[in-house]
Amino acid sequence: MRRKGLAFMAVQTPETPTAPGTDATNGNNAPGGTVSLGPAAALSCRECGERFALGPIFACEVCFGPLEIAYDLPSGDPEGLRKQIAAGPNSIWRYAPLLPVPADVVDRPGTNPGFTQLVKADNLARELGVTGSLHIKDDSGNPTHSFKDRVVAIAVEAARAFGFTTLSCSSTGNLAGAVGAAAARAGFRSCVFIPHDLEQGKVVMAAVYGGELVGIEGNYDDVNRFCSELIGDPLGEGWGFVNVNLRPYYGEGSKTLAYEICEQLGWRLPDQLVIPIASGSQLTKIDKGLKELIALGLVEDKPYRIFGAQAEGCSPVSRAFKDGHDVVRPVRPDTIAKSLAIGNPADGPYVLDIARRTGGAVEDVNDAQIVDAIKLLARTEGIFAETAGGVTVGVAKKLLENGVLDPSLTTVVLNTGDGLKTLDAVAPTTGPTATIRPSLAAFREAGLA
Repeated sequence: MRRKGLAFMAVQTPETPTAPGTDATNGNNAPGGTVSLGPAAALSCRECGERFALGPIFACEVCFGPLEIAYDLPSGDPEGLRKQIAAGPNSIWRYAPLLPVPADVVDRPGTNPGFTQLVKADNLARELGVTGSLHIKDDSGNPTHSFKDRVVAIAVEAARAFGFTTLSCSSTGNLAGAVGAAAARAGFRSCVFIPHDLEQGKVVMAAVYGGELVGIEGNYDDVNRFCSELIGDPLGEGWGFVNVNLRPYYGEGSKTLAYEICEQLGWRLPDQLVIPIASGSQLTKIDKGLKELIALGLVEDKPYRIFGAQAEGCSPVSRAFKDGHDVVRPVRPDTIAKSLAIGNPADGPYVLDIARRTGGAVEDVNDAQIVDAIKLLARTEGIFAETAGGVTVGVAKKLLENGVLDPSLTTVVLNTGDGLKTLDAVAPTTGPTATIRPSLAAFREAGLA
């Protein structure tokens, strides 16, 4: 068992703050003492397979491995399920039959993220020499302009089910904003924790929703350690930490990216995906979502390759992949891609497994390449990505140049956030072409005519 690092947090998991058997649909004790979260049947350990009742726990009591949701999913009628999905709302709730949420989730107050654009990036494809079909999955269109709205929406339903009163998280920025917005909409108190030196745009966005925002002196890993201590303290009673004690539910939100991509491709699997790595959870859950679609018969089973993307200044998974290691050694982050600056990624070993199993790879790019890629995507497709999007586009470009990505296949590159949140990355080299007097003569003199 290689996930022993979870042990110190698992023993601090709080007791469920309400009586066992809280029903997700109405907050009352459910018949038979069970929690109702749609098709979610149990929590299952990724390492040893031990199963546990649904609850606010995230590490196996037997081996301390990470827990994830096990399902009783619908089967036997893929065409009927496709029609049911198509008739649903233009949000992640169209996939409610495949998620750990109650059946009436669409009627509850929430931010309703998802069903963002899958942009066919023909201009970028020509620039990069791609002859196949290149797409950008642009999650900057979510309510708080990042993919984190997806995972938080699922976590909110678990928080309701387990009777939590406060939503919290450790965050590199985007998650803090998503939690603040979702809590405000759903009627929770929120208190979120961030590194003290985040981009100003993310700080403001996290604070504007009226919850408590606490800066911690240190990097994300310091923030995460603090939150694990708070969970085990009476001060944290009644708190749902979306990416700690609610992590098994939270992580399932990333599967909806896989669902949407395949539906938007006409219920087909892409051949190649380039996905950013912070904790690694997004990449592993996208893979899980693709496998579920295959098992349900919603897409034809065929090979696909998954590529992970990191910033050079925080690239422990990329380094492990290139060195042929199974262990991901923690690093101290130093990169402009702060949303990916997690030096000890919890799902790093599983990312390595998926990249190797699918015939993919994990690559990294430096800060200058990130900025160049942000500008390239903006110039060719009119999409202003945050630094994490610069990482994925930059890595896709590097993999194409190195002959690792096949330019003839259908490729999807993820942009997980809005460039307006990371203006500092491009501001020093981006500005007016010229500043002139308000006259045609001045315009001609500037050589712009």
